[in-house]
Amino acid sequence: MNRQPLVSRRRFASGAALAAASLALPSLRAQSRLEKTKIALAVGGKAAFYYLPLTISEQLGYFKAEGLDVEISDFAGGSRALQAVVGGSADVCSGAFEHTINLQAKNQMFQAFVLQGRAPQIAFGVSTKNMAGYKSIADLKGKKIGVSAPGSSTNMMANLVLSRGGLKASDVSFIGVGTAAGALTALRSGQIDAICNIDPVMTMLEQKGEVKIISDTRTLKGTIDVFGGPMPAACLYAPVAFIQKNPNTCQALANAIVHGLKWLQTAGPGDIIKTVPEGYLLGDRALYLASFNKVRDSIALDGIIPDDGARTALKALASFDPSIKADKIDLAKTYTNVFARRAKDRFKA
Repeated sequence: MNRQPLVSRRRFASGAALAAASLALPSLRAQSRLEKTKIALAVGGKAAFYYLPLTISEQLGYFKAEGLDVEISDFAGGSRALQAVVGGSADVCSGAFEHTINLQAKNQMFQAFVLQGRAPQIAFGVSTKNMAGYKSIADLKGKKIGVSAPGSSTNMMANLVLSRGGLKASDVSFIGVGTAAGALTALRSGQIDAICNIDPVMTMLEQKGEVKIISDTRTLKGTIDVFGGPMPAACLYAPVAFIQKNPNTCQALANAIVHGLKWLQTAGPGDIIKTVPEGYLLGDRALYLASFNKVRDSIALDGIIPDDGARTALKALASFDPSIKADKIDLAKTYTNVFARRAKDRFKA
């Protein structure tokens, strides 16, 4: 007797839901009409935690969910990835925010449009074998320092640390060692005397007692100690002309990254292990998870680039790089939060 009204109520409810969905769909479709669906994205050291949001968004299918076919090319360091975009073989770079400032100083206009990291996650350590008697920065004069790639953010931080200790970049030799197994080998075999790199590499060396950390930006507190304020790190950035020509595509990219950031807010260590490729663990799950716990609070929450962070980046670069004149840089043109804000609202990040 009561079954028919129940079915009718169910049909009405599902019909109402369908009607609501059909009303919402046109606006969604309008937003997602992408100017470009196939995107070539360059990154330098994808296996590092620095780029974990990119890996999560890729592995969980968030780019595909936005209608994007993203082909990711991995390079030895951020400067190499940047060269791919400048040279035209890639559309977008996943790399350090400060590159947008460096590029503007060379009259090349690039803009960051979604943040992945709110701290650089870079640590500088000296070899406990090659430099057992290390006392101060002055001891690094004439030494070989491993960085992900010359000109990358690891190189920039090393320059900053050296300058504060009274040394110039020309006082040392920088060696590109990548951000994975090659970096571990270079330090362990004695090819380099010190290393400025990212996790999980640095935590692995630190926990085995192979390096003594002398400067650390893997936490928000450490970043403020080194830079004097918040320092935006990994982001997606592209030529301004590309962003202006492909706003819906950039929105889709920002959506995918912020979706990944939202997932990371509640993900446990086990979730990370299941999601990242096995090769990223560098053969040691326990140390990989120890590294994740160390850098967790440096992962961005909502993709938005803080204004004071951009100012910190400019101040830091200008302090050791004479080619960057702070008063000549228009910081407002190095980033936009238009896309990240929309993505944040959509995913409640």
